[in-house]
Amino acid sequence: MDPAPKDGESAAAGEPSRGGAAPSSGVVVQVREKKGPLRAAIPYMPFPVAVICLFLNTFVPGLGTFVSAFTVLCGARTDLPDRHMCCVFWLNIAAALIQILTAIVMVGWIMSIFWGMDMVILASKYS
Repeated sequence: MDPAPKDGESAAAGEPSRGGAAPSSGVVVQVREKKGPLRAAIPYMPFPVAVICLFLNTFVPGLGTFVSAFTVLCGARTDLPDRHMCCVFWLNIAAALIQILTAIVMVGWIMSIFWGMDMVILASKYS
């Protein structure tokens, strides 16, 4: 049975010491956000338009999302490049309807505000 390493001894006895410094593992960690189809359908709009949509979503749930759907028809790009423009438009309309219909129980209102915040974040990255 091997004796347990004492204080100051390396657990990996076969490795040479590098001046007392612990060897680095060199592990690279990459984080990538996976977006669902509704979240990926949020258009990259100009910053002032995104702020207006956030304002509309704050006071009338789903209205800003509804307005943002029409920016897709005006050429705003999204994170769904493989889908047709009309499909992305209808995904945004569906998100607006979900927000309007669930606003009665506050879920849609909160979702609407977060949706508007995402629009502003995407607009700030875009510009």
